[in-house]
Amino acid sequence: MNVFDRIYALHRQLAGARRPIPKATLEERLECSPATVKRIIRDMRLYLDAPIEYDREYNGYYYALADGASPDAHFELPGLWFNASELVSLLAMDQLLETVQPGLLAADLDPIRKRLERILESRAMGTGELARRTRILRASARRPGAAFADVAGALAMRRRLDIRYHGRARDTESRRTVSPQRLVYYRDNWYLDAWCHDAEGLRSFSLDRIRRAEITEATAIDMDAAALDRELGSGYGIISGAATQIAVVRFSARAARWVADEQWHPDQSGHWHDDGGYELRVPYAAPEELLQDVLAYGPEAEIIAPAALREAAADRLRRAAARYADTAVDTEKL
Repeated sequence: MNVFDRIYALHRQLAGARRPIPKATLEERLECSPATVKRIIRDMRLYLDAPIEYDREYNGYYYALADGASPDAHFELPGLWFNASELVSLLAMDQLLETVQPGLLAADLDPIRKRLERILESRAMGTGELARRTRILRASARRPGAAFADVAGALAMRRRLDIRYHGRARDTESRRTVSPQRLVYYRDNWYLDAWCHDAEGLRSFSLDRIRRAEITEATAIDMDAAALDRELGSGYGIISGAATQIAVVRFSARAARWVADEQWHPDQSGHWHDDGGYELRVPYAAPEELLQDVLAYGPEAEIIAPAALREAAADRLRRAAARYADTAVDTEKL
């Protein structure tokens, strides 16, 4: 731990303490000698104007309150202070944001990024290495389109949006007025949860299908976060609705090694079978996305219940098998 990290660590200890912290405790938590603790306190008092006082009764140190200050007030380090792990995490988050949505907030975040890199360099932790040595792979990602900036702006300003939306399922285009509630990044793609004033209900819109978005002067209505989660987040997948049923899926011992460690849904449950298999229970409303994920495991997964979901999976497999059977017949004729 270098001097920067020790100053930061001491500040965290003193700022969060309700009473003076004994010297021995500080030495243990900072993993340093008594002389080092005294030197850090001296430097903080001298160069950072830290109001560190000594208490004889506790044989420890504390932050003193300024005259007339509120009991809740406390001293803050001047400038931008982070420990090493927080610096790296911030840079990793910045790189992830740039990968997920290139150019988003780039101009605004660039001064912060440069300052973080200078701090890392001053601590002999290198500069620019994280970006060069981190690889982020995106699967099935779709371009969010030109509407991203307008959608984000309407969210921030709490304004309604007039959108022209093309739905893939029906292959139709519609015009809607929506009150944006939140952006959702799901499986490498962006979605907008919004109250649709035309349908008079909550809807999720894929950003890549928004052909045009115009911010209006009308104030967006606000939905309670719990209501959003109940309507749009309790089922399975991104466009799910409120969960109405529980799917029971049995995985083989081989597939269980992965499935048992995965989160398919926040309210899922599961248990192991004696043969090494794993039974997963998942809430859902719309079955399409759940069927896709289960069928991706092929013969390693079996839907046990409900009966309608099991039959839907069986029907898809029968139709898929028939397609391959037809291909085999056609191949023989060649």
